[in-house]
Amino acid sequence: MRNAIQFSPRRCLETPHRLDRNGKFRLSKQRLLLVMNDDRYFLCHRLDLARAARNAGMEVLVVTRSDDNGKQILDEGFKFLSIPFMKGGRQPLRELTAVMKLAQLYRREKPDIVHHICMKPVLYGSWAARLAGVPAVVNTFAGLGFYFQPNGWHTRLVRVGLTAGLRSAFTLPNCRALFENSADRERLIRTKVVPREHTVIIGGTGVDTRKFTQAAEREGTPVVVLACRMLWLKGVGDFVQAAKLLKEWQVPARLVLVGTPDPDNPSSISEAQLVAWQQQGTVEWWGYRDDMPEVLASAHVVVLPTFYGEGLPKILLEAGACGRPVVATAIPGCTEVVRDGENGFLVPPKDPDALAKAITVLLKNPILRTRMGKRGREIVVREFPVELVGNQTLAVYRELLQNSTSSQGGRGL
Repeated sequence: MRNAIQFSPRRCLETPHRLDRNGKFRLSKQRLLLVMNDDRYFLCHRLDLARAARNAGMEVLVVTRSDDNGKQILDEGFKFLSIPFMKGGRQPLRELTAVMKLAQLYRREKPDIVHHICMKPVLYGSWAARLAGVPAVVNTFAGLGFYFQPNGWHTRLVRVGLTAGLRSAFTLPNCRALFENSADRERLIRTKVVPREHTVIIGGTGVDTRKFTQAAEREGTPVVVLACRMLWLKGVGDFVQAAKLLKEWQVPARLVLVGTPDPDNPSSISEAQLVAWQQQGTVEWWGYRDDMPEVLASAHVVVLPTFYGEGLPKILLEAGACGRPVVATAIPGCTEVVRDGENGFLVPPKDPDALAKAITVLLKNPILRTRMGKRGREIVVREFPVELVGNQTLAVYRELLQNSTSSQGGRGL
């Protein structure tokens, strides 16, 4: 299977009470800290993982910046620890303070395993874990992001420093690096950030195929949706240019942007610009939506013209689960999901003309849309169900906890 977990867990001699009935190391009573940028990201992308860990018997603590979604996390039954410093910030003293605060938190909470997700939690959290003596660490790269793109001398300078920081962070003895695509893994292996034997590829966050279901297209003017953070690097500008071309070619369609700006990202598009595009009649801007199954049910085509450092975009999985054909750029992450000519089209990045032409082909051919949508659903159900991703991640937890128990005697068993 294309996205199956790519490692063979080392098996150690264990006492019987540490094994479940299937001979696997038990996760019950183990304390897991999930550390990431913000609470909205957790709810959108990692809630299913937290539920899977809890169902396996783990005590799950969510550590993230709060954007007023903390109550929803608590209502899910998880302990929630708010930290204000995981996004933005370019002041060295403040960033060092953030590492020390994380280390204090780890010492206080005494986790058996910490799972850092996204770049800054990976970097700061790994240093903090070393200071606090955390016995097992998982670091997930959900794409390499802005600073690994070729965006001028300043970005290259930051990338050099970031690479050096990551290299030092990954000297932890009982650690795994999780990647969502093979290109990201090979890049960090090539730059000696992490040894190959400490890496695992897991295909994104998965998707709940019972929540995201296939439905017949709705009547009326076809709707083309781009759902993402409103960043230039996500190809939003190219989408707008494609919308202008479709209007010029007199192709009837409603082109819709779904998402909000990200002020902490240097590539963020201003709200004023989004409003201006809408007022000009170029695109519709629906802003933030927490009802993506409904959004995708209203769509005829889903696009992602990104040239960002993607991991494995969840919107492509959701579109596939809903039986919607996709048009995406031929870059790592997108190519893990989109099979050109099967469930959609791949186009060159930064090419609005190619994007508009691919959209036009789909808009003019409802039979093709139906065939590609059906194929997309098949791919997602087979390769990217959320249950599979959860089981693969829990397998990594088991391996690391088994290692730390064998070498240190363990806690809470």
